[in-house]
Amino acid sequence: MAPQDNDPTLGKLVADASRDISTLVSKEIALAKSELKVSVKAGGTGIGLFGAAVFLLLLAVIMLSVSIAYFIHWAGLGLHWAFLIVFGVYVLVAALLAFIGFKKVQQVKAPEKALAQAQEIPRALRGQI
Repeated sequence: MAPQDNDPTLGKLVADASRDISTLVSKEIALAKSELKVSVKAGGTGIGLFGAAVFLLLLAVIMLSVSIAYFIHWAGLGLHWAFLIVFGVYVLVAALLAFIGFKKVQQVKAPEKALAQAQEIPRALRGQI
């Protein structure tokens, strides 16, 4: 079958395909940006709400601490001693958490297998393995 005058040439087909792929890629990038913008906005709102919740929880812990001190005072101990007891309990809990955290940090080790594997890469590229 002989080519007709209105049949596109190979160069025209390649140019059209290149243009279409370029358009498709740019549209995909625009779609990804749009989706990412929505995700970032939702993530920022979520982080803000989480921060507000943590702040309110901190206030609740302070109120609970004052309540505990007043309950101790109500049981017959002086108010200043009651607050000192609550303070001491918090210091002991903080010290315990710091000790446990320190022990956990001491358990952190370098990724020895990954480092050994990475050292083998140059030899493998030279064909020595």
